[in-house]
Amino acid sequence: MSILVQKPGLLSTFQDGGRWGYQSLGVNVSGIMDPSAFRLANILVGNDAQQTCLEMTVLGASLLFEHHACIALTGAFLNPHIDDSPIQNNRAYFIKAGQTLHFKTGATTTGARTYLAVFGGFNLPNVMHSHSTDLKSKLGGLNGQALKKQDRIPLNGTFADTHIPLLKERINSQRIYLSSGLGLQKRSSIRVLTGVHFDLFSPESQQQFLHQSFTISPQSDRMGYRLQGQTLNLTKPLQIFSEPSNFGTIQVPPDGNPIILMADRQSTGGYPKIANVITADLGYLAQSLPGEQIHFTLTTLEEAQQSWFERLKRFEQLKQQLHDTVKTLHQYFSHF
Repeated sequence: MSILVQKPGLLSTFQDGGRWGYQSLGVNVSGIMDPSAFRLANILVGNDAQQTCLEMTVLGASLLFEHHACIALTGAFLNPHIDDSPIQNNRAYFIKAGQTLHFKTGATTTGARTYLAVFGGFNLPNVMHSHSTDLKSKLGGLNGQALKKQDRIPLNGTFADTHIPLLKERINSQRIYLSSGLGLQKRSSIRVLTGVHFDLFSPESQQQFLHQSFTISPQSDRMGYRLQGQTLNLTKPLQIFSEPSNFGTIQVPPDGNPIILMADRQSTGGYPKIANVITADLGYLAQSLPGEQIHFTLTTLEEAQQSWFERLKRFEQLKQQLHDTVKTLHQYFSHF
């Protein structure tokens, strides 16, 4: 027993890179909504980039740490505090046993999803090669569900009392440069590639898709973002077979209102696909809230790949900055 959930927040689930390889069996991939914030949180505490994080949505949880831990928060800024002391996103902190991480409401917040990483990771069951919570199938995470009050979250290890002063001094003295694109940067322009059925939409609908704004509907969630705006129409009715679905695919059902498939998407989909959001911009989309407007900008496959490769390069540079601190954490970490 390592972390006691005092308040669960609005929707707090454990997520990693997803449950890949089982879509043919009807098992959803699930996984994190903001790939960049997820990766950044793990790097800041010295974890493997794909270590499981706690994803908190809009309203953060209140967590009492029963063991010492090194933590980092990334993504949406939800006014986090350790006890009565405010802390910031995008840097590591040492939290002592008996202290509480919580988020104060009523203050200025940005974004939709915050990620909590803990050095050494959470001790969760591995279900089909993933710790991700699939709420629909009740797989993974903590009992296949979102956090509940009085849940206890097991950790993989902790730090001895005698090492706390050294570790806190090391973490507090760490100075890092967070290069552009790694922290939360909300934007309404989302880059896309044309989908396999783009040319089957009317020229008017193609222009409307690329030049009008869409509003994110309140009926949006981890499965899909429903968009409201000018309806999009095919040149003629189309019957297609259901195909494996991808994170970021934009489908257009018969009512003409696009749906962007998100992390908890179904394993297959049968609506026409007008476009696909590029990987580098999935985080911008995941941090957008219902009621906000977005618009789409066409890009090329080469530019999409280059954008993500450049971001991965900046993540590697950040890892090098943190090398000595991470080495110290590993030296004094005790597995349970």
